[in-house]
Amino acid sequence: MTTIQAISILALPILFAITMHEVAHGLAAKRLGDRTAQMMGRLSLNPLRHIDPVGTVIVPLVLFALGGIIFGWAKPVPVDYRNLHNPKRDMALVALAGPMANLAMALVWALLMKLGIMLHGNAPFISEPLVYMSAVGIFLNLILMVLNLLPIPPLDGGRVLSGVLPDKYSALLDRVEPYGFFILLFLLVVGLLGYILWPPLMFLMGLIQSTFDINVMGPLFSIFNR
Repeated sequence: MTTIQAISILALPILFAITMHEVAHGLAAKRLGDRTAQMMGRLSLNPLRHIDPVGTVIVPLVLFALGGIIFGWAKPVPVDYRNLHNPKRDMALVALAGPMANLAMALVWALLMKLGIMLHGNAPFISEPLVYMSAVGIFLNLILMVLNLLPIPPLDGGRVLSGVLPDKYSALLDRVEPYGFFILLFLLVVGLLGYILWPPLMFLMGLIQSTFDINVMGPLFSIFNR
């Protein structure tokens, strides 16, 4: 598989993954009393409203070229905690909505991969790209889910943890937020991020493969070992 073919297969799952992640945050906030995201047009399924040039395009492409773990981010959905019914609890629920959307997307891609396998004999021109794209969709959504659940502010996991801790400890955790990106970057550079993400990622991948009787790793190997 050429690099151009691989990038074309990666593009759609990446855009869907980040779009649904951010829309889920906005929908949860709306349900819990804050309509800021809706008023700013961020509940749209149009990826252009959510793309961050660095996090959505440059970082994933660079990591793909380097053969590392692919992840990225979109423009954060604005949430005004003052409008929420129960600000501390609801901010945790809003944060949790993003990773849960990625889990749901991974399951949808698993169903599409199963469909692609079933179509192989009759429509291989549809089956093959669908299988490859679905494998990427499963993998990327699980990465985004696991990564975002790390308890490091401003990642979703950090906000969830802040929402369940007593006020004294959540205030201490919130002070880490300005340094969260640098902590994540440090973990990536020294190679620890992969060791942290890989066990839960492989557990979830194995669970999906056994549940749907599909092979995700085979197509991924073809894509990432160009």
